Amino acid sequence: MCLAVPGKIMSLEDRDGTLMAEVDFGGLRKEVCLQYIPDAVLGEYVVVHVGFAIQRLDEVSALKTLAEFERMNILEEEFGDGFARAARAAGVEPEATDTSTGARS
Repeated sequence: MCLAVPGKIMSLEDRDGTLMAEVDFGGLRKEVCLQYIPDAVLGEYVVVHVGFAIQRLDEVSALKTLAEFERMNILEEEFGDGFARAARAAGVEPEATDTSTGARS
């Protein structure tokens, strides 16, 4: 499944001429391209689809949507560790992952 998910812009960076942001999706942070919304500002909520911010969203709507996604476990499904989910489905305890590097132990 591929969803458009609301998130809050936590930082902005120009990377080789491309506007990028760190966006918080209810506690999970990902890098997002802001080229479609180049005037986006820190603290603003945006809707993100496949790594691109595609529109702005007001805070109330964003938080309501994130809460509903969390209730339905969609955020874990969309952003969680696919290897860990596959291991659990196979009845194997997944290895720990260092979230700062993505390395498995």
